[in-house]
Formats: sequence, structure tokens, C-alpha cells
Amino acid sequence: MKKSLIATAAALALVVTAAAPARADHHQAKDIVDTAVAAGSFGTLATALQAAGLVDTLKGKGPFTVFAPTDDAFKKLPAGTLEKLLADKAQLTKVLTYHVVSGKVMAADVVKLTSAKTVEGSDVKIAVANGAVKVNGANVVKTDVVASNGVIHVIDSVILPPAK
Repeated sequence: MKKSLIATAAALALVVTAAAPARADHHQAKDIVDTAVAAGSFGTLATALQAAGLVDTLKGKGPFTVFAPTDDAFKKLPAGTLEKLLADKAQLTKVLTYHVVSGKVMAADVVKLTSAKTVEGSDVKIAVANGAVKVNGANVVKTDVVASNGVIHVIDSVILPPAK
């Protein structure tokens, strides 16, 4: 259990880290997963994607928009929450797909929205105030990290889908 949690954390950390260097090189060949892993701050996310069996999906054609929580964002979860999610693939998949929107939604478009339908099926609330963007209360701390199959917007908290 602990090993898979550590692996998930490492994978997520990789995802976030890959997203960090938002360069303007137009020959970006890395997909969302590889971009996040290269960033170095998404190890937990990467680990979680692996545990949920979503790596191949996010390496797929897309396009996808991912609101990617950093490793520090996962650390904000209540004690034991991440371990419970990693042990429950169905719930983990719901949480992770709640961070993904179909299509490539750049920051300039995100700020015009008040909500967006996620791959999980529920909507996330988008709020813009004083130049800051929030997704379900999580601060968007970095935008428009472009990948070959979509875009990553880095968030500082893990967002949870509404209980059904």
C-alpha cells in the first residue's frame, strides 16, 4: 500500500514537474503525462494516474485540459485521504478525471467561463477575481503549459467531485 502511494506520489510529482517549464518552443512533442513528469512537481499526480490506470488515456490523442495539482497540493489533503484514494481505484479515477476537461482550453478562454464539464461528468466552478483564477476554490498558479495533446494549468489544491 505504501509503495503504491509513494509510486503514485512520484508519478504525480513528475506530472507537475513536467508542467513547470512552460517554454515557448513550438516543437513541443511531449504529451501531458511526460510534460508533467518532466516538470518535477507532479510526482503524486503521476503516481495516482498510474494507480488509476489513466496514464495511457492522458498520453492519448486528446486534446485534454488538465487542472494539475502539485505535490504540495496533495499534501494539503487530510491525513490518510491519499492512501484511501490509492486503495480505491474507482474513487481515485473519479477524483482524477474531475481534474480533466475535454478539449484544449487555454487560460484566455478559461477566464471567460464560470464552469466547465469535466471528464468525470460533473462541472467545476471557475471564478476570476482580482486577476486570479480559481477552480472550485483551488488557485490556478501556472497556466498554459502546452503539451502535444492538450494543456496543463497548475493548481494549488486537489479538487474533489461532488458526492452523488
